[in-house]
Amino acid sequence: MPNRLASATSPYLLQHAGNPVDWREWGAEALAEAKRRNVPILLSVGYAACHWCHVMAHESFEDAETAALMNENFVNIKVDREERPDIDAVYMIATQAMTGQGGWPMTCFLTPDGEPFHCGTYYPPSPRPGMPSFPHLLVAVAQAWQERPDELREGAGRITELLVTQTKPLEESVVDAGVLDEAVRGLVSEADSERGGFGDAPKFPPSMVLEFLLRAHERTGSADALSIVERTAEAMARGGIHDQLGGGFARYSVDGDWQVPHFEKMLYDNALLLRCYAHLARRTGSALALRTARSTAAFLSTGLSAPAGGFISSLDADTDGVEGLTYVWTPEQFREVLGEDDAKWAAEVFSVTERGNFEDGTSTLRLLRDPEDAERLERVRESLLAVRELRPQPSRDDKVIAAWNGLAITALAEAGIALGEQGWVSAAADAANFLLRTHLVDGRLRRSSRDGVVGEAAGVLEDYACFAEGLLALHQATGAAHWLDEATALLDVALVRFANDDVPGAYHDTADDAELLVHRPGDPGDNASPSGASALAAALVAASALAGPSQASHYREAAERAVARAGQLAARVPRFAGNWLAVAEALLAGPVQVAIVGATEQARAELLSVAAREVHGGGIVLAGAPDGVPLLADRPLVDGGAAAYVCRGYVCDRPVTTSEELASAL
Repeated sequence: MPNRLASATSPYLLQHAGNPVDWREWGAEALAEAKRRNVPILLSVGYAACHWCHVMAHESFEDAETAALMNENFVNIKVDREERPDIDAVYMIATQAMTGQGGWPMTCFLTPDGEPFHCGTYYPPSPRPGMPSFPHLLVAVAQAWQERPDELREGAGRITELLVTQTKPLEESVVDAGVLDEAVRGLVSEADSERGGFGDAPKFPPSMVLEFLLRAHERTGSADALSIVERTAEAMARGGIHDQLGGGFARYSVDGDWQVPHFEKMLYDNALLLRCYAHLARRTGSALALRTARSTAAFLSTGLSAPAGGFISSLDADTDGVEGLTYVWTPEQFREVLGEDDAKWAAEVFSVTERGNFEDGTSTLRLLRDPEDAERLERVRESLLAVRELRPQPSRDDKVIAAWNGLAITALAEAGIALGEQGWVSAAADAANFLLRTHLVDGRLRRSSRDGVVGEAAGVLEDYACFAEGLLALHQATGAAHWLDEATALLDVALVRFANDDVPGAYHDTADDAELLVHRPGDPGDNASPSGASALAAALVAASALAGPSQASHYREAAERAVARAGQLAARVPRFAGNWLAVAEALLAGPVQVAIVGATEQARAELLSVAAREVHGGGIVLAGAPDGVPLLADRPLVDGGAAAYVCRGYVCDRPVTTSEELASAL
């Protein structure tokens, strides 16, 4: 019989609705039940596209004997980390503190008050070296609770106090050109000079770090900074982490050479990578970067579009319980689809061998070089993709997350203008309208929706910040004033509701009226996606250049205080402060503002094209009729014709009227 999760809206929770475990969703009722029974809470956190979450579910949560142990001794709570990032953040900090590492599935044992006393990640069904079996762990924890509950409660209280102490905001620190230059040097020393990226296996796409390095290169001309970006971007684009047939990127590579991905595809990764490749393409003219940007944008629109509107969260790592089943190939399969001659040619082009580089002699597809016959490549690619689409496909986590859609809106709007793809701007506008129509309830954002129905989970800081930045990107791409109005309304809420009132410039990830957890999270570090605080700083910088005078100075000051609060993080661990560093580069550059006025869109088009191509990363470009919006106010036409006004911070150049003059000014 289905358990209590059968009525959930989260696809991840619904995956567990048929488990014999008596799962509950997080909430007051579940915590009250633990207190009534005086038993610990077993909190299991994961997400729909997580391979090892599926493994633990099949091994343990679908097992009747294991489920009986869980039901007898615990109140069992399932949480979708994407739907409730606040809960995930609180207990991930505890897991990392207790074990030295984190990840999903996350398995935490809590007191009935929600305080953690034992945490871990994946547990196998039978013992392995250094890992107890999950049933053994259940028995041990239950026995400990029965025999010494006061000791466990006391320890949990100390852990909670320690977490509060260790997650206090950092002291303010100056982030100037010297700090940014030192961050570049640190990243150069850490970079993999041969294979791209940072570190060894596993390798994750360092999108925000690459964006920072591009902006640093624009400011300083650093060849080292650009070299890291170009080498990493090419290695990822040519590797197995990149879907060579359907476009888009997998979550990470399990090896150091970008050959074999962990096959889940996440919206946030692809949005951030689209922005990065588009920036690289416009800055260097790289054909590979341009091609990759176009295929990634196409994947967003085809592979991750939600029928009701917006973009879905992810595609699963598994297909029918087998990781990568949809994506890998053998030479024999090539021959069946392409015939002998094309199969031999394609196997060489895509590095498909008899031995394979994945499981059971299969190979991921890599394009280590561009063949001379581009038409043949496209014909082969189309044939392989057509057959692949007939295979079983990975499941879709079709909930729509506000923050991740904000990242996609920003990338599509910004890249659309820079690369001359108006369709991308339209797709961004459609997603933004969906979020405003569905996720904005009584002036407050909700975190997620599914099938056009908004969920109950309140939006967290990253939702407000990323969506606001997306709306500001649309304002620039279209010149329409209502996008600016919606963005500033969100920022005004965020500045009031999420601010740490005791520490100026610091922010909590949850609002002041959100559900009270054992700890109010406020992690400033950039990880797989921008932290809520760094995303807010980015949106504030843009808003300070776009809003009217009464708001601009307020937003600028808030952005500067936020960046200063992250200064120590940026200086010490730049790999985990990529977005902060990119924001700091934009601040140092001004940000550069290009206001283009002209009587008609046609009159403005040539100047807009130059500005979009040449502006410093994080810069502001807006074109429209004079006096249409704040940035264009009091900037008249020149001799009746179109003109561009370039400003940096509080200093402006004289207006220019030709594309050559504008390119020179930028």
